[in-house]
Formats: sequence, structure tokens, C-alpha cells
Amino acid sequence: MERSGLSIARGTSAETDEAAATVSGASVSGERADARAIPLGPGPEPLRREANGAAKGGAMSETPAGTAEELPEIGVIEPGRALALADFSPPAVGTGERLIRMAYAMGLPPGSLNPFRKRTSPRLTATVTNPLPGDPAAGTALRAGHFLLHGVKTAIADTEFSGPRNSPPFERMIHGFCWLNDLESCAPRQQCTQVAERVLATWLAANPKPNAGPAWDVGNTGHRQLNWLIQAPLLLSGKDRKFRARGLHAMADTARWLDRNVGKADDKLAEVAGWCAITAAGLLLEDGKARRLFGEAGLIKALGDLVGDDGGVLSRSPLGQMEAIALLVRLKACYAAVRSEAPHQIDTILTLLVPPLLALLHGDGALGSWQGAPAVPAETIEALVKASGVRTRPLRDARQWGYQRVAARGAILQFDAAPPPLARHARDGCASTLAFEFSHGAERIIVNCGGAAVAGGQIPLRLAQGLRATAAHSTLNIDDFNSTAVLINGKLGSGVSEVDIDRRTLNSESGATRLEASHNGYVSRYGLTHRRILILRDDGTELRGEDLLVPTGKKGKRGTIAVALRFHLGPHIELAQGRDGLGVTLALADGSLWQFRSGRDPVTIEESLWADGLGRPVGTRQLVVSAKVPRSGETFSWLLKKMR
Repeated sequence: MERSGLSIARGTSAETDEAAATVSGASVSGERADARAIPLGPGPEPLRREANGAAKGGAMSETPAGTAEELPEIGVIEPGRALALADFSPPAVGTGERLIRMAYAMGLPPGSLNPFRKRTSPRLTATVTNPLPGDPAAGTALRAGHFLLHGVKTAIADTEFSGPRNSPPFERMIHGFCWLNDLESCAPRQQCTQVAERVLATWLAANPKPNAGPAWDVGNTGHRQLNWLIQAPLLLSGKDRKFRARGLHAMADTARWLDRNVGKADDKLAEVAGWCAITAAGLLLEDGKARRLFGEAGLIKALGDLVGDDGGVLSRSPLGQMEAIALLVRLKACYAAVRSEAPHQIDTILTLLVPPLLALLHGDGALGSWQGAPAVPAETIEALVKASGVRTRPLRDARQWGYQRVAARGAILQFDAAPPPLARHARDGCASTLAFEFSHGAERIIVNCGGAAVAGGQIPLRLAQGLRATAAHSTLNIDDFNSTAVLINGKLGSGVSEVDIDRRTLNSESGATRLEASHNGYVSRYGLTHRRILILRDDGTELRGEDLLVPTGKKGKRGTIAVALRFHLGPHIELAQGRDGLGVTLALADGSLWQFRSGRDPVTIEESLWADGLGRPVGTRQLVVSAKVPRSGETFSWLLKKMR
């Protein structure tokens, strides 16, 4: 079966950002991928697809035995599974419950539906078992009087609990009360209750009423309410009855505020957090049936606006993907606490969310550095996937999510082959189109810098803009301009709006997977289209690449431009420059030797950094192939090959 080429464009619909697919008539080339040793010879390299060449039949082959793709898992989600309308329809309820939901949505309080009900103080109807563990080290720091986030300690006594004076990650932690999970995980509850009560009392005193600050951002408020409800035993187990009543009233007041303001969220992920909190309040606060029905309908609609057809969130952020999974996992724990079944739509969406996340894991089990994410540790991902209850394989060929994955024996290639997220979806949007990451076994060889989403810890906030730039990713850029404009507050401007992607299997002697993609980010400024071709052999020992600048449109083609191909390297790699300046030998920590070779232009070594799993900046280096080329277009070929 041939795999057709696809064209992915940024959507224009106000509701969804759907990928536009156009079928290509090209067939799979049967030409053998050249397996010659380094250096590259003067002969033609089989990297370019000839437009008029004779094509041989090429069947899509299965992944070779022994690769990471061949897993005996169940519940596998195949690429391209389109969501049915029923997946995002409100849960089916009877006529009476439908009327209750409509009345509550119109602002009619639950008490008016039963005017003879005796009014009581707020109380919780169940205790929730927290499904996701926290960080014991951060919890221990809390008991010692400090918040610990991304390696930075901040004294609780010195923390500003109101006003926009904190970094975004710190705001999300203190106003979303995410630290409660850490505190719970570090010691028995009796030893932690006093700390939780003290921080809650300080926060309530600093935020006596809703305001326009980050404390009452819909996303932060949704997380806060959900954490309050799940960690209620930690917050309300003290002997002070007045404080307990104050905490319960704060939960009830927050639920009512979310009822009225959930639609004012900054983005869809924040709105989903708000709807999850509303639904959880309907489950756990007394007399909450109307709120639960209202919350379920709103949540499923918001998830429909958040998740694409292949299960990837429209922000294209792996951290956003993890947050969406965690929200639904924790909401399901609330259903379990009251011995109720969650709507089947939630299980359907959870099943769709997990495979795209797995597609961005390297051989060490940790996350790739995409859209500002650090290399989130393997144990964190493993705990999240286990709590979801979903068993599946990684999504290899995600068109709307946009990340292509190729697994070949011990090698894993990740390739960004879609436009960046639209401004209304992006939180820490990066101009990373056509960047790639490559690992072999547990060793990361080619990476992106990552870390923009955790700036404000050990990574200074002033570096966030630079970490979102094209130059912070392993791809090509022209004159140090970004392929998509990087704006403030995590947003993106004009630039890449269309990406063409073609994936196929080469039936050569050794076998290989070929990815070809192009984007239009430099067309308006330079009249040039960037096209990248990657060929990974099935034994995982050779990655060939070619980057082409193709004239497009009527822009002038005189003069020259400065082009730089950057290959950011993983940590702990020793380098040795070749005598002719065209090659660099890479010695990895596992004892293997690799060689990078440029086909024509010299390779230089420059400083770089990489954000590790704890959000800490790690000094690394990058290989840079730079040249002055005519604006009429140019071609750059390169090769990364395992030598030992």
C-alpha cells in the first residue's frame, strides 16, 4: 500500500484547526538508500525525490522485529481514527435531567428546584483517593518552609500570594495548589496537615474576593478547586472547626464563581480545567446533581474544541497533552469516590490522548523537547499513563498533532511536520517547524533546547524568548530570522501556515523510512520554501538528511543570504573535529561512536543548552553548518552514522 503525501495547513475555522489533506500521485521509490561509509562521496545521493522519475511499486512494510514499535499491547489506536460526533455530545440523560441541566445553565440555583429543601452548611460527600503521586522532595521542602519548583527554593513566608509578580510556572503552582500532591507524598497526613492549613489560610487572606489577577485565572482556579476537593482530608483534618468551615465555604464559593466565569478562560486547556472542577464539585459537594449535569455537558464540548482528530491537543504542546490527561484521570477518581460511572466520552478521549504523548518519548522513556517542554522524566510519564488505564502503542504518523515518529531498532526519530499552533491555542509556542530529535538507546544525540515553558526557575525568564526561537531547534534558519514570528506571552505571529509532508518506506536492501516535508515560513520575506528530507535506515545506524531552499513566488532572487543548519547535541557527548572541517566525531556516554558529516560546507561547534527533566539548564554544544548562498536557492546534504 502506498502512503500518499499530505499537505497540512493552519486552519481558519473559529471552532477547529483541521488539517487539509491533498493526495499526491507520487509512488514509493524503489531506489536503494546508499549505505556507503563516511565521508560522503561526490556521486549523487538518493535523498531527493525526482518529480518525473520512474517509480517502482513499494509496499508499506511492517516495523522490523525488535523495534520499539512492536509491542504486545491492547487497545491500540490506529492513526487517522476520526472522532464521531457522539464522542463530543453531552451525555445522554432523561428528560427530567435535561431540564435540570438547562435550568442550571440559565443560572437557576439548585435550591429553587426544591424550595422545601432545608438549607445546610457546605459539606463533602466523599473522600477521593489521589491517583497521581507528587514529588516527595518538593513535599519535604514544603515541610521545611519552602516551595521547590524546577530546582529553585522560595520561602513560603516571602511568597507573594497576590499580584502578578511571580513567574508563570510559579503562579500555576501556588494559585492552582498543585503543591498539595507533593506535600501528601512526603509524609503521613498528620505531619502535613498543619503546613497545608497555614498556606491555605495565607492564600485566603491574600485573596479575599475574586480579582483580575492570576489567582482568579480560570485555569488556575479550576486546578485549585480540583486540588482542594481531592486533597480535602489534608486541608481540613485539623482541630479548628472554624477554619474547616471557612475552607468548605471557599470551595462552594469557588464552584459558584466557576459556574459563571468558566467561559472566560484564556485558552481551551484552561477552560477544560474549569469544567473538570465544576463537574468534580457537582460530584463531591452536597446537592450537586444539577452542577454535575451542567459540568459534564460543558466539559465534553470543551474537550471537542481542545483535541484534534488524532488525539493531540491543538496547542501541540506535550505539557498540555499531559495536563489534559491528568485532569481527566483526577476527575475519574472523583467519580470513583462517589461510586459513579464517568461518561463514556471521557474514556474515549483519554484513549485518544495517550498515543500522541507516547510518540514523543525517546529510548530513555523521557519526553522530547517540543513547544517549550523540558525532558520530563520517564517515571513521571509512566505514572501518568498507568493512572490513565490506557494501554496502547505510540502514534507514529500523526497528521494534525504534527509529530512524525520513526522507530528503527534502538533509534528513535521525532520530526515536527506541521505548522506551529495558532495564537489562541499556544501557551509557550515555538517556531520549530521541520526540527527533529534523534536518540539511540538511552542516549539523546540530536535535541532541541526546550525549557521555555519552565523559564522562571533555574532557567531565567529573559531566556524564554530565545528558547522559543527557530535557532533553539535542530533545523534551518535564514539570517537568524524565525520561521514563525515569536511574540510575547507565549504567542506566535505570522510565518509558517502550510506544511507538506510525505512519509514512505523504501524497499531497498537494508530498508529505510523516508520523510519529506516543506514549509512556507520564509516565502513572504525571501521567496524561498524550506524542504527537508530525512532517511533513517531500518537498523537505526544511519540518518541521512538534505535541506533544500526552493525558489517560490515572484520575490527577487538577487543577492545572498546567510543560512545556518543547527544540530543541538544531547548532554555528555564528547566531540572531535575532523581535519577537513566537514566532519565531527561524537563519543556517547554508552561508549558508541557516531560521525556527523556535511556534504559540502564546513561544520563548526558552538555552545548550546538543554533543559533536563527537572527544568534545569544543562550546558551542551551544537553543530552548525553555515554558508552564504544565493537567493536563487541551495541544497545542503548531511549524514549522521554510527561507526562503533
